[in-house]
Amino acid sequence: MKAPLPSRRKFLFQAAVAAAALPIAMRLIPDARAAGLTKLPLDNPQAKALGYVDDASTSKLPSYKPGSTCSNCQFFTAATGACALFAGFSVSSKGWCSAWAKKPA
Repeated sequence: MKAPLPSRRKFLFQAAVAAAALPIAMRLIPDARAAGLTKLPLDNPQAKALGYVDDASTSKLPSYKPGSTCSNCQFFTAATGACALFAGFSVSSKGWCSAWAKKPA
């Protein structure tokens, strides 16, 4: 005996469920990917260009203002240690770079 072919109605139902689940899955992927971020190396070209340091108090740049750190920068995500400026890397919450911008209150 031949196995029955799937019906068009069943296929359309499964396609609709998959399409509805896609946005949910896409929201979960960045969180999982961010958990495996590697620490930003200080010799990274972008880190050098922006004067990134792991400890803000050691910055020698004149644009550094005491109290400004990655933890209070708008580009920093505390939950993952990620920075929007250094994709694929995590940064120290005590770090600083010249692109620092105060996090909105």
